[in-house]
Amino acid sequence: MFDTVIRNGVLVDGTGAPAVRGDVAIRDGLIVEVGAVSGPAKRTLDAEGAHVTPGFVDIHTHYDGQVSWDAQLAPSSINGVTSVAMGNCGVGFAPARSDKHDFLIALLEGVEDIPGAALAEGLTWDWESFPDYLDAIGRRRYAIDLGAHMPHAALRAYVMGERGADHTEAPTEGEIAEMERLTFEALEAGALGFSTSRTYAHRARGGANIGTFTASQGELSGIVGALKRSGKGVIQMISDAYLTADDDFADAELKLIRHLAATAGRRLSFTVQQTDEAPGRWRHIFDEIERMNAEGLDVSAQVAPRPIGAILGFAATTSPFLFTPTYRRIAQTSSSIAERLARLSDPEVKAEILGQHGGDHREGFAELLAHGFERMFRMTDPVDYEPAAESSLAAEAARAGRPVAEHAYEVFLEEGGRRLIYMPLINYADGDLAATHGMMTADHTLFGLSDGGAHCGTICDGSFPTTTLALWSRGDKAGRTIPLETLVHGYTQRNARHVGWRDRGVLAPGYLADINLIDLSALNLSPPEIVQDLPAGGVRLLQTARGYRTTMKSGVVTFENGAWTGETPGRLVRGERAVASGPAFA
Repeated sequence: MFDTVIRNGVLVDGTGAPAVRGDVAIRDGLIVEVGAVSGPAKRTLDAEGAHVTPGFVDIHTHYDGQVSWDAQLAPSSINGVTSVAMGNCGVGFAPARSDKHDFLIALLEGVEDIPGAALAEGLTWDWESFPDYLDAIGRRRYAIDLGAHMPHAALRAYVMGERGADHTEAPTEGEIAEMERLTFEALEAGALGFSTSRTYAHRARGGANIGTFTASQGELSGIVGALKRSGKGVIQMISDAYLTADDDFADAELKLIRHLAATAGRRLSFTVQQTDEAPGRWRHIFDEIERMNAEGLDVSAQVAPRPIGAILGFAATTSPFLFTPTYRRIAQTSSSIAERLARLSDPEVKAEILGQHGGDHREGFAELLAHGFERMFRMTDPVDYEPAAESSLAAEAARAGRPVAEHAYEVFLEEGGRRLIYMPLINYADGDLAATHGMMTADHTLFGLSDGGAHCGTICDGSFPTTTLALWSRGDKAGRTIPLETLVHGYTQRNARHVGWRDRGVLAPGYLADINLIDLSALNLSPPEIVQDLPAGGVRLLQTARGYRTTMKSGVVTFENGAWTGETPGRLVRGERAVASGPAFA
C-alpha cells in the first residue's frame, strides 16, 4: 500500500521534459511510481487542474541565524521551496569563538539587514566550530531541508582574530593553511562548500567593508584547495565584476574566478546582475563564462528572475527621507513603529523633514534613494514587478502639480503610515525585463539570489520561485516568455544538481517526495507586509504567495493553501546526496 497517491495532475517532472498528465505514488518519503499508478493508498490528493512539480531548491539564502529559533523558515517555505542552501556571500555564524559573537551579529546586521537585537536574543550559540554548528542544526527539525556553506568572513575572524575583520590585512601562510584545514574539516562534516564576498556593498553595521572584500588570490586559492583535497563542495561568491564600468577591473575579477574554479576543480557560481552603472556588463561576463566552460571548468552565473529592489516605507528600514537629521532622530529614538509613525504624521515634523530633504544631495545609491522618485512605485495587489514610468511617484506628482517630495511624503503616510513603495534598483536599467530574460535564458545559469531570511526591512525576494513561474510562464509586458518546464527545471533538478543533491528535484522513482501542487492560473504574490515576529520584537517584511495548493516534504504535507500544517520533516542535509540512497540525514 502507498502512503499517498497524487492523482490527475499535470506533471512537470523537473528535468525539462514536456509536461504530461499522470499520478505520483509515495511510500516512506520517496517517490515509488509515476504515471499510471494503481493500488490503494492511505491518502489520495486530487490534483485535477493543478501542475505537480518537484519541491523547489533555493541555493542562495541566509537562514544561518533563523534556524536557531524558527522551524517554519519562511519566506522560502511558503513559496514552494523544500530545500535551501544557506551561508552564502561569506557570512554566517560559524566557526565562532565566544568573543566574536557580537562581531558576527554586527556583520550580518550590516550585510544582510537582519536586526541585531533579534540575532542577539535568538541565536543559541551551542557551537564553536563549523562541525559543531552542523551538529546543532542537526538536532533540530524544520519544515524544509537545509544545508550550509563554510562562510569566509566568519572563518577569517576565527583564524585571524581582529585582523580578520580588516580587508586590508593579509593572512600569514600559516593562517591560510589553518583556514584550509578548517574548510576541509567542514567539508568532511557535511558543509556544502565555501562562500566568499568581494563586493563593496557588503559592510558591517558600523560601515566597515567585509573582511573578505579584497582577499588575495593566494588566500582564496589556499582555502579552496580544501575542496580539491576533499573532492567535495562548491564555491559560491559575489564579485563587483557585474557592476563596474572598468573593463580592466572586471577582467581581473573574472580571471580570479577562473583561477579558483581551476584550483578547486569543483563547481563555482557567482552573482551576475544588470546595474545602471554598467548595463551591458552582464553580456561580457556571460561570454567569459561560456569560455570558462569550454575550457572544462564548471562555472555558472546566479541570476534573479525580476528586478531586485528596495521596499521603502516609514515602517520599513529605508525611505527617501532617511538621511535628514529629523527623520534619523525619530527613527532612532522611537520605542515602537507606532510611535515613529505618529511622530512622522505631525505636520510640523513633516515640514521640518521636507525642508531638510530639499538641500540634501548625496552620491550614488544614497542620492538615488533620497531623490529617485521616478524609480518609486506603489505596490499593487498582485505586485507588478515591471512598473511603467507613468505610474511612478514622480509622474503622480507631476500630474497633480505638486512638489514631488511633498507628494511622496503624503503617499508614505497612507495606510496609517504603513504604505510600502517598490524601488527597482538592479535588473531594471532600461525600464523593462529584457536583460533579466536574457540572463535567465542564457547557458550556464542558476536561478538564485533570493536572499531568503535576509534583508528583513529592505528587500523581500524570498518569493523569487513564485515570480519565476507566475511571471515568465505567462510572459512579461513585451511578450517574452520562458517554457514552464524550463522554469521548473531551473528551480529543481538544475539547482539541486549544482549543490550535489541528486536525490531531489525530479518526479521519478527513487527521488525524495518533495512535491508542489500548484494552481498556475492563481499563482501570484500579494504586497509585502511589515510583521513583528522576530526575537526581541524584531520586524521583517513578509509576502503571501497564492496558488500553492499543497507542498510536501519527504512525503509529508507541510503546507495546504499557503498555511503551514506544523509538520517538520525537514532536516540538515550533510554534503552531497545520491538518488535512492535513502534519507540519510544528520
